[in-house]
Amino acid sequence: MIRVLIAVLAIFVTAESSAGTLEIDGNFVQGGMAQGRTDPGAEVRLGKQTVRVAPDGRFVIGFGRDHGPAAELTVRYPGGGSEKRALSIKPREYRIQRIDGLPKRKVTPNQTDLKRIRAENKRIAEVRALDTPEALFASGWRWPTLGRISGVYGSQRILNGEPRRPHYGIDIAAPAGDPVVAPAPGIVRMAERDLFFTGGTVMLDHGHGVTSVYSHLKDVTVKVGDRVGGGDSIGTVGSTGRSTGPHLDWRINWFKERLDPSLLVGPMPSS
Repeated sequence: MIRVLIAVLAIFVTAESSAGTLEIDGNFVQGGMAQGRTDPGAEVRLGKQTVRVAPDGRFVIGFGRDHGPAAELTVRYPGGGSEKRALSIKPREYRIQRIDGLPKRKVTPNQTDLKRIRAENKRIAEVRALDTPEALFASGWRWPTLGRISGVYGSQRILNGEPRRPHYGIDIAAPAGDPVVAPAPGIVRMAERDLFFTGGTVMLDHGHGVTSVYSHLKDVTVKVGDRVGGGDSIGTVGSTGRSTGPHLDWRINWFKERLDPSLLVGPMPSS
């Protein structure tokens, strides 16, 4: 009886063990992005989230600002085997940033404003839900404009003395009219000149759920459907929307997970 039980367990372990290739590298930290490769045709999940796998086996995952200390990656290979990989996600400490001098309406919108904001947020959420098959994110990243870092990812915002949501991007203070370029190849999914909070706004789709947004633009030089390469113009620095001075607010998402753009680029070059 004991021998039979051992044999059954051995068969079960073999069926669940690795039978393919799994490589993954990146920033395993709150706000980080990681890229991986597995066998073409494999099925990948991060927790309960299905992960798109490119024809060459490439995939991408991300960890939000408040992600817990652990994540589990599951891969089912075309040959029938599977593998589970435990990922340790490093926590971060976040700053508190106080911003005063904003128009009262931009901090506490009225009912008409709230209706507009909800409609705009719905459109933004629709872009962030896209799962485009092209792995445009894999071409590497650069800074979209040069300047002083005036706001960092994850900081708790106190606006006109009132606590508000954390900041999910990087603020780059620069002169109005300075060029803003695509930091990686993408497809323009939003090109608006006057959203309530973000003013002139461009959203790029980099594939596999990776999107980026550029806010407070003075000029928007692209239109929806345009394909841009890394370094191509998408607009200019401005101070539109909820802003106290010229700057670019740059954000990156993996679906609903808010990622830290600064983890994808090196130090800010001299402007």
